[in-house]
Amino acid sequence: MNFTSPRRRFARAAVAGLALTGLLAACGGGSDSGDDASSGPVTLPFWGWANGQEAVVKAFNASHKDVQLKYTKVTDQLTMQKQLTNAVKAGNAPCLVQNTAEYVTSWVSQDALADITKYVEGEQDKFNAGSWASAQVQGKMYGVPTSSSPNFTIYRTDLFKKYGIKAPATWDDFIAAGKELKKHGIKITNYAGEDPSTLEVLAMQAGAHWYSVDGDAWKVDFQDEGTLKAAEVIQEIIDNDLNSKLSFADYAAVQRNYDNGGTATRQISTWQMAGMVQNFTKSFGDWALSPWPTFTGEPAKTPAGTNLTGSVTLVTKDCEHQEQAAEAALWMSTNTDAVKTMASPETGNGVMPALKDSNTYVSEAISEKLLSKNYEPAKKIVTDSLGTVTTDWVYGPNWTAMFTEMQAGWAKVVNKEQKVTDLLAHMQKWTVDDLKSRNISVKG
Repeated sequence: MNFTSPRRRFARAAVAGLALTGLLAACGGGSDSGDDASSGPVTLPFWGWANGQEAVVKAFNASHKDVQLKYTKVTDQLTMQKQLTNAVKAGNAPCLVQNTAEYVTSWVSQDALADITKYVEGEQDKFNAGSWASAQVQGKMYGVPTSSSPNFTIYRTDLFKKYGIKAPATWDDFIAAGKELKKHGIKITNYAGEDPSTLEVLAMQAGAHWYSVDGDAWKVDFQDEGTLKAAEVIQEIIDNDLNSKLSFADYAAVQRNYDNGGTATRQISTWQMAGMVQNFTKSFGDWALSPWPTFTGEPAKTPAGTNLTGSVTLVTKDCEHQEQAAEAALWMSTNTDAVKTMASPETGNGVMPALKDSNTYVSEAISEKLLSKNYEPAKKIVTDSLGTVTTDWVYGPNWTAMFTEMQAGWAKVVNKEQKVTDLLAHMQKWTVDDLKSRNISVKG
């Protein structure tokens, strides 16, 4: 894969360039109906969950006479998938929806999205190549990318200094640091029972490929070398009780735990820093960034998976004004003030833009209030991480259903009711069977 710069290697859905029969059994083209039918202002319903979007919508509405956005804030990403599923079935999906790249192929396979290629293709040069591809399936655009996702570790410098621990460079270091912190009643990480993205991102970093394309069929492999390498790290953390088990259902409690020093690190991207800034009261200035840990003996490589991947603004087939919706999505992703609003962890969601010049927004996307004297060194950590994000991960056509199934098994893993390898064996069979039930060609 070729990219415009080694610093702009972002996750992409590898199906973007495929023209293969049988891979997306239910795919259909976008509808052109309704684009020119209105007289007077057009109102476009827009669902999202990110902080800062309401301010962006207000700015858009103030600067546009003929098109207005009607914003509805959804609780979070997983709630969005459930509510959008119901809306698509009922035939009343909103015109615009915030989503993340792993779900695009699934929504296309359900014939839920509009092909807006003709409305946006002239804008491609404004975006980095990977982010642009995240809204694309089989060469067609179904939305506009809004953000990208450099990844790194944030850790409590005061705790690490107190107990003589260095920022972990490898996962072996991470486990060793966790064992030392455990002696003092501190966990090194948090595994929420409802969120198996930890397994996904470590597998991705280790070179796994849960989905790939083999000829004219999907290939499924949840037990490849990379996945098993990731499973070994996770299992050791769980077996040694190095992780907190706080559910994000009580988001405030999770943030208090970090603020109070109950958990000492997070592997995150810029957008998660926003929640820390908005909820902390005690630990401002006690945090610093370090690179995402590597597997021992391997070069730096960071994932771009669930909850970490870049976001997209998708246009649905139910939308009667698809051209206007595409133009609104482009505005929200390229208008300078809108981009700055979303990039800031204080005013927005702390997301890095999907634009080609996203490096210039690093200072906007990290918090000096949170990092204090560690703010300037953090800029380099974030900038460097832009060049290490994985580029060969593929999101399969039943990703939404697969991830939901994995959630139930992950909860059992976190609670020591089954091993990570047990979950992987189950997911291998379940995913193959599910794809077959959808009449999608599959091997595995």
